[in-house]
Amino acid sequence: MSSPGKFIGSPTKRREMDLMKLMMSDYKVMMEGDSTSEFFVKFHGPKDTPYEGGVWKVRCILPENYPYKSPSIGFCNTIYHPNVDEISGSVCLDVINQTWSPMFDLINIFEVFLPQLLTYPNPSDPMNGDAASLMIKEPEKFKRKVNDYTQRFAKEADVQFSKMDEDDEDDDLSNASASSGDLADFEL
Repeated sequence: MSSPGKFIGSPTKRREMDLMKLMMSDYKVMMEGDSTSEFFVKFHGPKDTPYEGGVWKVRCILPENYPYKSPSIGFCNTIYHPNVDEISGSVCLDVINQTWSPMFDLINIFEVFLPQLLTYPNPSDPMNGDAASLMIKEPEKFKRKVNDYTQRFAKEADVQFSKMDEDDEDDDLSNASASSGDLADFEL
């Protein structure tokens, strides 16, 4: 019988595997330097919400003991939401920590957690008191303000990753592709 540590694998391998899965998904990911601990993801607002049509650059910082501890998530461009600090973009840690489990991976954050957060804000645990108050007292005015912020601060141009990074990705893909000489060695 194998020990739980051997079954689960090391946090470093898990971090690398989760990051690779995220990079191979439909999400645009930009690394921060050579570290696998900090990166940015292009995130689109969920359909049928006031955030629909918005695009955000989301910073993700993985703690040393990820996946046993939840990542820190923050919006780089402005978003109007009760559970997101309007100035720093930090997502309420209680919201993440209440739902986080090592069974989740990074894709869950962008396919489940953030869409749920934007679809069902929790005004009873606010980081933005003004947004929480407006949502409770005047829901239609809240939706209009979210739409306004989304149109002003969450456009595709607001989340462009640097041209230099895109060129580096293209070079990496070119270098990683097999040449015709490499393919000649394989039999089908």
